[in-house]
Amino acid sequence: MGAICCCGRYPSEGNSLDRKLESKLVEMKKNKFGKSKLKSIDSVVMLFPMFREKLKTLRGMFEQYDEDSNGYIDPNELKRFLEHQQLHLQEEFENLFRYCDIDGSKGIQFNEFIVLVCLIHLLQEHPSFDNSQSSKAELAHLGEVFDTMVEVFLFFDKNGDGKLNKKDMVKTLNDTYPLERSPSDITKNRFKEMDWDNNGQVTFREFLFGFIKWVGIDVDE
Repeated sequence: MGAICCCGRYPSEGNSLDRKLESKLVEMKKNKFGKSKLKSIDSVVMLFPMFREKLKTLRGMFEQYDEDSNGYIDPNELKRFLEHQQLHLQEEFENLFRYCDIDGSKGIQFNEFIVLVCLIHLLQEHPSFDNSQSSKAELAHLGEVFDTMVEVFLFFDKNGDGKLNKKDMVKTLNDTYPLERSPSDITKNRFKEMDWDNNGQVTFREFLFGFIKWVGIDVDE
């Protein structure tokens, strides 16, 4: 995919989804993840192998719906995926597609597909992934993985406003190692990897793309 960049052609739709996700995350912080099991950066890093293994199971599904095998899922292919999974997103379909198509290629690549499915899980009150076919059964079990990714985000989101800032990240890293303060250049680089538009804040979408890369999954994984 090349360098990650924030696609700014559809700011109103993106801002709308950002706000919706922020509200959802604030709600989850209060009700579901008030007491996180994550206590340190080490506890997050220890989950990387699990994330890598579980998220790779989406590769087969991605290739199944990438019917022309060009490495992208186009809007029509994505519609068939949603129909087969009985996910009804007519009103948000185009906005969500553009929101996850961060390079503006008009196609969803593998890492973008992971983010898209995670966002569907988060936005839908009760996502009912079709579990009737064994080839799709894995997706039904990824809800817990996506919830854990949300928990990692909220671990960094110290003030619970549904987005990250540099202060959040510095506090998290330094609270983990109070006697060995995280070098400022490391913190700065980690934050810069996620803050594509350099506005000093990291949305959940930006976090997901950065986190997937940290875990070790890329477009050609």
